[in-house]
Amino acid sequence: MPASLSVNLNAIALLRNRRDLPWPSVTGFGRIALSAGAHGLTVHPRPDQRHVRFSDLPEIRALIDDEFPDREFNIEGYPTGDFLALVEATEPEQITLVPDDPEQPTSDHGWDFIANREMLKAIVTRLKKTGARISLFSDPDVSEEQIAAAKATGADRIELYTGPYGACYDDEKKAAAELERLGKAADMAHAAGLGVNAGHDLTVANLPALARRIPYLAEVSIGHGLTAYALEYGMAETVRRFLDALSA
Repeated sequence: MPASLSVNLNAIALLRNRRDLPWPSVTGFGRIALSAGAHGLTVHPRPDQRHVRFSDLPEIRALIDDEFPDREFNIEGYPTGDFLALVEATEPEQITLVPDDPEQPTSDHGWDFIANREMLKAIVTRLKKTGARISLFSDPDVSEEQIAAAKATGADRIELYTGPYGACYDDEKKAAAELERLGKAADMAHAAGLGVNAGHDLTVANLPALARRIPYLAEVSIGHGLTAYALEYGMAETVRRFLDALSA
């Protein structure tokens, strides 16, 4: 079964936030993506609200509940007290914890699971009470010890950071090496009983190889590349192209 596609709406929100106007509509584009077959929507509400705003969350929650009850809402972010309260109030189906500094422009590294094991374990225990699936952002060059520490937190999945793989769009040799690095990390996680998600700079061009190398890949979360395609092909057609890439 192909991996699920979760459409990250942050780039849509960033474009909207350039003006004090309600368009492009975050929920409107979310509706188009879900209508075209996307399995879920992802947002990363940062403290300064430069992308998705806190006020967007209940609207996206209502969109899924009212019109697409079989789809999922994934909220990612660094587990500050404010973030934890936000996701507890919103009740997404999945919560992805990332080790971002609030000032980072985007997520660009995974957790040190060994160093943060006890902290993450306490947070995962708290968030599991919401009924959500918990995923932890992971570097692709993790060791078995790091994977064991991730498993010990009680998390359900890891999300592999695929940025280095996506950055090799013009170098097939480097892309192949990065793909194998991701595959080895995924194999260790899968063997440890963790589900495997992936995200960052994934495109129609590089998705098929990733899906073939990790046949048990559960979900990909895609925002920047998907939004770039949508500017050219429209959101609905773009979602269909990404779904086809996952099945190629």
